[in-house]
Amino acid sequence: MVAKIFAMIAQLLTQIENRFAELSRQMTDPEVIGDRERYAEVGRAYRQLEPAHELVQEYRRAESDMEGAKELIDEDEEFAQLYESSKQRIEELEEEIRLAMVERDPNDDKDVIIELRPGTGGDEAGLFAGDLYRMLTRYAERRGFKTETLAADEGGHYTFEIRGDGAYSVFKYEGGVHRVQRVPETESQGRIHTSTATVAVMPAAEEVDVQIDQNDLQIDVYRSSGPGGQSVNTTDSAVRITHKPTGVVVSMQDEKSQLQNREKAMRVLRARLFERAIEEQQAAEAAKRKAQVGTGERSGKIRTYNFPQGRITDHRIKLTAHNLDAALAGELDDFTAALQADDKRRKLEEQATAA
Repeated sequence: MVAKIFAMIAQLLTQIENRFAELSRQMTDPEVIGDRERYAEVGRAYRQLEPAHELVQEYRRAESDMEGAKELIDEDEEFAQLYESSKQRIEELEEEIRLAMVERDPNDDKDVIIELRPGTGGDEAGLFAGDLYRMLTRYAERRGFKTETLAADEGGHYTFEIRGDGAYSVFKYEGGVHRVQRVPETESQGRIHTSTATVAVMPAAEEVDVQIDQNDLQIDVYRSSGPGGQSVNTTDSAVRITHKPTGVVVSMQDEKSQLQNREKAMRVLRARLFERAIEEQQAAEAAKRKAQVGTGERSGKIRTYNFPQGRITDHRIKLTAHNLDAALAGELDDFTAALQADDKRRKLEEQATAA
């Protein structure tokens, strides 16, 4: 069994090295460079494989150190220590390389559309939804992504898009029910209230991802309304699109142009229908999956923000940090990294079980 595992690791290392060498060659090939679409595809594959290749290079160095120390192990105690540390690092790298090569979510490179809605807790839930909106947009900016608010209202309903290579791979873990525990400013007795907000994260869909028959759409136009219901526009610029087969309804009124509102509504509609198709596919596979990131977990509480204790806890991975202010300012890298690692380990376990 040990020999078989060693042979599999050796084969994996060689495959990574050969594939990376081929991608490196293609990156400098004039024919590839001249084809914009192909060059972008090769560049994306190169960037995806690069972390695994760096681990392989470290593995080769540790392997060389171990072999060299083995020959001199009787001459000096330092070589014995180098042998043991190199051996231990090789064992760690084997798992890291396997995790790095776990099959990626095909939607990871996509942009994302996020919908934020207040849950239980009245006005406090709306305020908390606003906190989450600022947290996520700040996090996006810190990661170098671009954000665009598609719709927002005073009640705490937000729809926004985050664009950038790999945006979905980062923000898909934010989908679910977020819970806050704090003393509202209006609370005279100092009692802690619990409120929630829901976050839906959808990969942005292109027309090629979702085929929408225009005959399946009911499009209504009306005048935009502001707080209290008063009209804020003298033209019928607001748009409501209903997808009749599914009953999905999207409304947009933030832009003065009916055309712009319609374009935004169609972007959100495509994302919702694409997400619906993904969830249906995942549900069909649920019997053979041990865990599903983004479906079953979405309906449950994923994270708690405790203000009195300055604590934030992610319940999916049992991770607690006492840096609530920093997290709300968009410093979520530690949570994302831990969730990505946990996701990869789950997938690796599934692959091992299926093998």
